[in-house]
Amino acid sequence: MSISMLQEIFIPFVGTTLGAGCVFFVRGKLNLKLQRIFTGFAAGVMVAASIWSLLIPALENAVHLEKWAFIPATVGFWLGIIFLSALDKAVPHLHINSESVEGPKSRLQKTTMMILALVLHNIPEGMAVGVLYAGAMMQETDVTVAAAFVLSLGIAIQNFPEGAIISIPLHGEGMKKSSAFTCGMLSGIVEPLAAIATILIAELVVPALPYMLGFAAGAMIYVVVEELIPEMSEGEHSHLGTFMFMIGFTAMMVMDVVLG
Repeated sequence: MSISMLQEIFIPFVGTTLGAGCVFFVRGKLNLKLQRIFTGFAAGVMVAASIWSLLIPALENAVHLEKWAFIPATVGFWLGIIFLSALDKAVPHLHINSESVEGPKSRLQKTTMMILALVLHNIPEGMAVGVLYAGAMMQETDVTVAAAFVLSLGIAIQNFPEGAIISIPLHGEGMKKSSAFTCGMLSGIVEPLAAIATILIAELVVPALPYMLGFAAGAMIYVVVEELIPEMSEGEHSHLGTFMFMIGFTAMMVMDVVLG
């Protein structure tokens, strides 16, 4: 793994850090409309990335299976869903604007469980970046470094609002701005770590790449359907989150086609 590639893997973490820094400029709690804007945009980016950056390459890299080329992507997709569902049940966590703790009973502080919720959210994103860079490093695949960079950049863009979504509410709960920023920033460190771990695993098993691409897509779609869509739609009915989803989806699709 080259130094430049390692730097690109950390781009999503930079996006989270910059977003967490919003806590120094926003007073009070995060406005519900602003949260819908952030969440809807992030969901749109993740869905588009799952399709263009993960599922389509998974199908293309299994083209030698001819009419059965859908099998690796499908199997991987469902394994990703099952994996995230299992983590969801095994780790105690608390979503923003919710008082109901998910997962097993725990004595962890509310702020800790809020951070754990975002960490769970970030794991599949890190895996997605890692599996594309792993594919780019393998000569036997059609995955390019440019495609991996576009995904890394796209996730960084949608990580900006996510960093704000965690740091601003933490400050609203009474935490100091500096501490809220640190928590928001550190919630994103799991992404480069997950990416590096995925690269190390993928390099060992080249034929598994289509399955891993599908796996990352399934995990990301699970997060969107389970967490982001309900969050962008909660409260009084509004089309704001829906339109931001479409904008995020379009932005990621365009980036993948033009830059990838």
